[in-house]
Amino acid sequence: MSKVIKQMEMTALRKSFDGVRDVVVLSTKGLTCHADSTFRANMRKKNIRLQVVKNSLTRKVFGELGLNFSADSPYWKGPTLLAWGAGSVAELSQAVDGELKLPKNLPLYKDKVRVKGAIADGLEIPFDAALKMPTRSQAIGAILSALLSPASAILGGLVSAGGQVAGQIQKISEKEPAAEEAAPPAEASPPAEVAPTAEAPAPAAG
Repeated sequence: MSKVIKQMEMTALRKSFDGVRDVVVLSTKGLTCHADSTFRANMRKKNIRLQVVKNSLTRKVFGELGLNFSADSPYWKGPTLLAWGAGSVAELSQAVDGELKLPKNLPLYKDKVRVKGAIADGLEIPFDAALKMPTRSQAIGAILSALLSPASAILGGLVSAGGQVAGQIQKISEKEPAAEEAAPPAEASPPAEVAPTAEAPAPAAG
């Protein structure tokens, strides 16, 4: 392969996998055209792309993109088919696993498609582990639940405290009328006596 063609293929790989952090790595051998078309069509319905790649070039490009593998990784042994897309590595892995185990298509893929492993957030992990990871929606739900729990506790405390204050105010308001009813009415004071006015002496006759 000429250097120019290698550079073109590596450029295409960089473009295809730029920003990709989750991948399922498969191996195919003896897959018929019908089986290959069926696999690709069913994956496309789930927004999952498939691409057969050259191991040496892909390993180099993935290293540039921050997708790291162990030195003795089995991912780059034998034919390699990469699957990527969906919302998370869990959804991607579950979609691939479900397709390969679908009863009506099982004869098409049996002993012809093998899963090598998965890449989650740029790190090599076993496929079984990828299947058990939370999906994107589950992860978001867990994060929201963790964030909202303290707020709910604070709100509950405020509501409880507010209820206690309201209860105390109600008790005080109920006691005030009772106190007013229990107090005896004050007796009216007798009117003060007015002293008689002395009559002025009659003027003397002239």
